[in-house]
Amino acid sequence: MNLLYDEAIDGPLPDIDRPALIKALREAAPGAALLHEVEQLRPYECDGLSAYRTVPLLVVLPETAEQVQAILRCCHRFQVPVVARGAGTGLSGGALPLAKGVLLSLARLKRILEVDPVSCVARVQPGVRNLAISEAAAPHGLYYAPDPSSQIACTIGGNVAENAGGVHCLKYGLTVHNVLRVDVITMDGERLTLGSEALDSPGLDLLALFIGSEGLLGVVVEVTVKLLPKPEVAKVLLASFDDVAKAGRAVSDIIAAGVVPGGLEMMDNLSIRAAEDFIHAGYPVDAAAILLCELDGVEADVAADCERVRAVLINAGAVDCRLARDENERKQFWAGRKNAFPAVGRISPDYYCMDGTIPKRALPMVLEKIGELSEHYGLRVANVFHAGDGNMHPLILFDANQPGELERAEEIGGKILELCVEVGGSITGEHGVGREKINQMCTQFNHDELETFHAVKFAFDPDALLNPGKNVPTLARCAEFGRLHVHHGQLPHPHLERF
Repeated sequence: MNLLYDEAIDGPLPDIDRPALIKALREAAPGAALLHEVEQLRPYECDGLSAYRTVPLLVVLPETAEQVQAILRCCHRFQVPVVARGAGTGLSGGALPLAKGVLLSLARLKRILEVDPVSCVARVQPGVRNLAISEAAAPHGLYYAPDPSSQIACTIGGNVAENAGGVHCLKYGLTVHNVLRVDVITMDGERLTLGSEALDSPGLDLLALFIGSEGLLGVVVEVTVKLLPKPEVAKVLLASFDDVAKAGRAVSDIIAAGVVPGGLEMMDNLSIRAAEDFIHAGYPVDAAAILLCELDGVEADVAADCERVRAVLINAGAVDCRLARDENERKQFWAGRKNAFPAVGRISPDYYCMDGTIPKRALPMVLEKIGELSEHYGLRVANVFHAGDGNMHPLILFDANQPGELERAEEIGGKILELCVEVGGSITGEHGVGREKINQMCTQFNHDELETFHAVKFAFDPDALLNPGKNVPTLARCAEFGRLHVHHGQLPHPHLERF
């Protein structure tokens, strides 16, 4: 799987008059920082998918929405591609720059514009960190629910681009369920407001369309988010299992019992051991798998739900089930889960973090298949799940210094994503498609669906200058990837040259 921009498939990028562009950008947005020396550009050569790097043509760091508008208008006039970037914590290559493009960093748009405790909303700029919103709302007894594991660093603009989730999204939803309005600027410099603070807004639901569009349709300059009251009480059960399949079945059993936990997470033995060595969370290191189940609400309801869930877990085969003794232990349980990714990084020179979704009923079978793939390719896989909503994060361990291991890691990753589609799931839950999963888009979607995606892209960005080569594959790429199928005697994509 080649993640670099492939001009032969995705189309050639234009040659840019770099000195003229630098001069024009400085005149258009004089207050914005402009980086053009190689040493300045190098830190922006990748996002969290660090195995793939490209040094951008230029990096621009505006401080106001007006500067963003001026920069986009200037780039549109020069017909130069633009890749928007938040904190660079994304894991799918969505912010991977282009050698012939401008990287637009929104890190300096980091003001919290308003916290309204009466309406329970906050207006923020895109560079505000996810956790900073909850910190600003805390004095009012409020918080922002989506909590990706990178929330200490990731920005709300990036969360909107990827439709980020987190360990509590089972009950409280993804970004799309917690954002009321976004202000965006299109490639030609038009400012649009999508959504509203009211219960509904006029016209088509473009807000839901925009959230998760990965920088292909416009650049976010302001976000209005929904704030929730902090639950009166939250308690966590930690259940350990001697068999991964039993833990997988227990997830469905909990939901079937009519309980919707605040969070329901699963970790296998490899990730348990890594997290325990790193965080000392109190995990049972001999367990084949653990489930973390958080229940929140009012005291009486939570106490009753804890007893119901404990009974379900024991009946499902848990060898032990214990309640966090106090708030400190609850936080420690979650610290182990939220630090699972860096913890695994301590036991392997490199790892490749996948992201797919599956129906909960398919968990046991998919885990078994991942084990078979791990054995076949000779690479360890640590499994970490948002188990309650079927969002998987298999971590494929490899050593990039060993010839062929990166390629094997990519291949097993692709097989896992295709397995997700096969059982009725999706190739991504919250990390996005970016450049990482663009070939698997050809597996999940057919000709008509891909053409619809391209039509939406054309409506917002007819010159295809925003984040080109990401998210939605060309039909030629699908042909190159070998995803051509004959249905009812008809050959799809008849206009494509056959190889």
